[in-house]
Amino acid sequence: MTRVAVLDSDKCKVKKCGQICIKFCPMVRSQVEAIRVEEDKAIISEILCSGCGICVKKCPFEAISIVNLPDELEKDCSHRFGENQFKLFRLPTPTPGTVLGLLGKNGIGKTTTLKVLSGEIKPNLGDHNNPPEWNQIIQHYRGSTLQDYFKKMSEKKLKITHKPQYVDKIPRAISGKVKDLLEKTDERGILDKLKEDLELEKIWNRSLDVLSGGELQRVAVVAALSREADVYLFDEPSSYLDVKQRLQVAKAIRTLKEEQKIIIIAEHDLAIIDYLSDQICVFYGEPSVYGVVSHVHGVRTGINIYLQGYIPDENIKFRKEPIIFQTKPPSTSESTREPLLKWDSFEKNFKGFKLVAEPGEIKQGEIIGILGPNGIGKTTFVKILAGLEKIKNTQKFAELNVSYKPQYISADYDGTVQELLINLAKGSFASSWYMTEIIQPLKINLLFERKVLELSGGELQKVAIAACLSRKADLFLLDEPSAYLDVEERLNTAKIIRRVVEANNTPAFVVEHDVVTQDFIADRLMVFSGNPCVKGVAKPPCTLREGMNKFLKDMGITFRRDATTKRPRVNKENSKLDIFQKGIGEYYYTSLREK
Repeated sequence: MTRVAVLDSDKCKVKKCGQICIKFCPMVRSQVEAIRVEEDKAIISEILCSGCGICVKKCPFEAISIVNLPDELEKDCSHRFGENQFKLFRLPTPTPGTVLGLLGKNGIGKTTTLKVLSGEIKPNLGDHNNPPEWNQIIQHYRGSTLQDYFKKMSEKKLKITHKPQYVDKIPRAISGKVKDLLEKTDERGILDKLKEDLELEKIWNRSLDVLSGGELQRVAVVAALSREADVYLFDEPSSYLDVKQRLQVAKAIRTLKEEQKIIIIAEHDLAIIDYLSDQICVFYGEPSVYGVVSHVHGVRTGINIYLQGYIPDENIKFRKEPIIFQTKPPSTSESTREPLLKWDSFEKNFKGFKLVAEPGEIKQGEIIGILGPNGIGKTTFVKILAGLEKIKNTQKFAELNVSYKPQYISADYDGTVQELLINLAKGSFASSWYMTEIIQPLKINLLFERKVLELSGGELQKVAIAACLSRKADLFLLDEPSAYLDVEERLNTAKIIRRVVEANNTPAFVVEHDVVTQDFIADRLMVFSGNPCVKGVAKPPCTLREGMNKFLKDMGITFRRDATTKRPRVNKENSKLDIFQKGIGEYYYTSLREK
């Protein structure tokens, strides 16, 4: 067996624990130095470790992970960051003219893979002490397309463009106007077409530092697409985008196929990665410990393998239970619950934009999902409910105690995650319900000792969701809670929000672009329509079927159901199913089986 021992250096505090891992290690007690301490951190020898797991259980800070893997995997190690750090096995096989999708949990190696393929990280084949030279790396991958790929990379004959994951950091690195940035990148002479296809005209003369997340995402995608390169890498290109924009981006990326480019995408939106990809590599393993890249599968087979948690050709089961989708909306019978809040029609005017909200209500213990394109007023509506934006008649809203998770999260708390949540949850932090229903399912307990300022985008998102649900409130408001979360985390978060809402009988509004997640979480839907960045109209809450059909009709998009997993799949525009479903007015919930 190959042993992988990983130590989280941020959690390891040998001065506070009394070095319990060393005291209880059977190998150390037998005079074999399987664990030692250097520079106030524990170091585990994978060769000497017996794999008993005692140190893992005894560590009070949960800093140690030890996993036993088959020996044959060791020869496939592509990169390791250092002693007792994350280990990546295998790499995807890039193929010209094919869109390859990378699908897996956060922290399991997708971004690392893209950095290896972009040349930002030189693969060390697991030998972090004596990294191999390029000729050794090329020799290691002999007989595969990676041999030629790394040969060209070593000779600087491979031009690569990489769209990074966190687009909200772009203004910190680059200043100036959108026009100036994109005109510098237009090496392929297609900027005018991309500008029109991705609707950048309205922001063309704006400064980068005033753009929203969705606008920055589209600018980053256009910057990558307009460069002349052999390889195009996209890390989560759909974050912050609405459904229509996600499909526009997907179509723009797929045009690279015509020029036989190598295209690789890491994406968490199942509908988009399905629509975008020709092939799928599934990533499995243990987040922050190790990741394994599966062999290449067809797009439908690959996604279904990921959802079912079993890879037949490798005989690997990496999830206990499959992810299951509902194929029809919940009962449309009227709830007998009392309304918590009723609002009359109101307006909110900004310079160049107007939001009109029609009368509506939200009932005790229900979740209303909010759907609509970007720039249509969804976040403005939520901010009015939260009291952050004022309207003439705010009396009803002012009476409510509201807990709000904003769309854009800033890590401005100078303390640990545990300290933050203790301050917000007060006495309920120590309750077993709070720990079992919110903290442990979101795996926040693993972040307790971490500084809030040091968290990644996905970690910060989960802490923000926990912080929102921790407050005692009359109404929860969550704006895009799935951003930066992987597929499992999105659906798990939806279940957690629902459990908290039902347990406390506290209603919630949830703004969400991921249609599948919205389907999981919402009891009713509010659909926003109008002219983005000019006028938005907030319709009253309606049933899931009515809301989905109205929203997708406005978008001009239909979904079908996969015959095996029942997951929603986007129909190709003007396909037989697309035309048929539009004709009968069923854009999402349908019993049609895939032929």
